[in-house]
Amino acid sequence: MRGFRDPQHTRAFVSCFGSIRQYFALKRHFLRASLYRKQLAVPFDA
Repeated sequence: MRGFRDPQHTRAFVSCFGSIRQYFALKRHFLRASLYRKQLAVPFDA
């Protein structure tokens, strides 16, 4: 991950983020590609 300079900080972030990512990530394998792209664009429309 390019944003982190210290490998320890990277590991700490990834270990915490991995457990909560499932609640925020889109379920891509359940969506058609066109619908997935539309849902990805929604947060950037506001």
